[in-house]
Amino acid sequence: MLPDGWYLTEDVDDFLTRAGDFLRSRPVLHNTPLTLTEKLRRVGMAAHGAGVPLFGRLEQGGEVQAVFYRFPPRGLSVTALTPEQADTLAAYLVGLGHTLPSVTADHGTAIAFTDAWQRHTGATWALRVQLHLYRLGTLTPPEPFPAGRGRLVGEGDQEHLMRWCREFAADVGEDVTIDAASWAGTRFAEKRYTFWETPDGTPVSMAGANPMVGGQVRVDPVYTPAHLRGQGYAGAVTVEVSRAALAAGAKEVVLFTNAANPTSNALYQRLGYVRVTDFAAYDFSYRAPKAG
Repeated sequence: MLPDGWYLTEDVDDFLTRAGDFLRSRPVLHNTPLTLTEKLRRVGMAAHGAGVPLFGRLEQGGEVQAVFYRFPPRGLSVTALTPEQADTLAAYLVGLGHTLPSVTADHGTAIAFTDAWQRHTGATWALRVQLHLYRLGTLTPPEPFPAGRGRLVGEGDQEHLMRWCREFAADVGEDVTIDAASWAGTRFAEKRYTFWETPDGTPVSMAGANPMVGGQVRVDPVYTPAHLRGQGYAGAVTVEVSRAALAAGAKEVVLFTNAANPTSNALYQRLGYVRVTDFAAYDFSYRAPKAG
């Protein structure tokens, strides 16, 4: 049995060998690290388009209790921690010389870690975004249901797909380049996309679904161009991809929403998605050292 503490690796296979069971034990709450690490395992580190990753696991009593991952220079993403565990992690990372730009975690953990990080570094923090995590209960198609059909996105749709992903990223404030050269390294690659089309074959909305891992599928992104909103297209395409995930054997279908967007939150609840918990991302700021 290893001593209690945090253990680090840059090897995703080693990380999953040691922490995979822990991640799969709570697939809804751990949907993001499950999806990310599976993508890295299958496609390789270059597919993420960032620096060399760092994975950490907390072992206590011979069992994994929490994990984190980080792609420098990006921020920290971490699973649920007690305040004491958050303080220990903050102190450990400071001791290793890390300067974090942000942290993302469930709301309670994010608060605990930001408080601990401030104590250990003097950094100030600001909330960037709060997210609601939903899991599908009983799928309930909207009424009235818009005319049209869902269609899987094919190779001939790639330019259209990338354009809509760029528009989605701009809408949610993501600073990312999405074109043919960068596509494989974005978070938008390696998903299965569906367009909702009107009866004349015009695409009016899209939804992506991540590959199933740990029995769960995360729906992301869902996007309708601004001038086409309010017609029920987002609901229709979400139902389409949710049904496809269930038909493929998913035990859980999940998605995130921006807590500040009442329209999308109300939509997914009408479709049968049930709120599980909240996540938050906090950005850190540091005082510049005094000259002389």
